[in-house]
Amino acid sequence: MAALAGVRLAVKLIPKSSREGIDGVSFDAQGKVSLRARVNAPPVEGAANEALIALLAKTLKVAKRDVSLIGGAASRTKMLFVAGDEAALRASLARLAERRL
Repeated sequence: MAALAGVRLAVKLIPKSSREGIDGVSFDAQGKVSLRARVNAPPVEGAANEALIALLAKTLKVAKRDVSLIGGAASRTKMLFVAGDEAALRASLARLAERRL
């Protein structure tokens, strides 16, 4: 069975923000890189996770069904998988990373 094409990415989510968007990348104490995202939705009953999926789908120009939460459902640090052309997705993510905090 062939593996799905796409990319895995870590996202540090800030729920209940006054604005929505991708702020770039951040580094934790161990040096791990994560995309930093803000959503208006509260972290209640998966609302912030759904808002994050919609935001990433719109930003990366993929369908919402192509963005999957694969870890961290109840944590601020999420692991997601975005299905699609890996090279194109990596190029889009590189542009987002230029907004480094």
